Amino acid sequence: MWNIGFVINAVALGIGLAMDAFSVSMANGLHEPDMKKAKVFFIAFTFGFFQFLMPMIGWTCVHTITEHFRTFQKFVPWIALLLLGYIGGKMILEGLHEDGEADSLGSGTLLVQGIATSIDALSVGFTISEYSFLQAFSASLIIMIVTFIICIAGVGIGKKFGMKLAGKSSIFGGIILICIGLEILIKSFL
Repeated sequence: MWNIGFVINAVALGIGLAMDAFSVSMANGLHEPDMKKAKVFFIAFTFGFFQFLMPMIGWTCVHTITEHFRTFQKFVPWIALLLLGYIGGKMILEGLHEDGEADSLGSGTLLVQGIATSIDALSVGFTISEYSFLQAFSASLIIMIVTFIICIAGVGIGKKFGMKLAGKSSIFGGIILICIGLEILIKSFL
């Protein structure tokens, strides 16, 4: 099981799972175009951490409480929509204020974003259920690293366009978050 195919599979999972986090990272960069490097790394680490944690929780559920998790899984898209819709709506309202200064992205908001964008990664625990604990941990760690790198790029892209969009960037970022929540919900029905 420990071969190049294992690593490629984990990287591919990481790329697929990181797309929502990438989009939210871009929205964060749009929302706060003058963000410091330390905060960019903190955002990327937060998203990476949750992308690591959720597959491990899913893997644990498969090996312990599978039936209960399957019942919960149908609510995952709705939870993501509610969380991202709330944050996106808040960003839109902030962007509509005439002062042009958006609030700095707080730890609480980032925590909710991390959960919302990674909650669908719980189901990855089912796809890696045949892995040993060490293999599942390694795959999740690779997913975390991939997400970290992708999110740094996302914030950077958002910051670049955020400077150009000035006061409207927060509105645009909020719309992106709401659209991501809707996309997660719509994909669950397909």
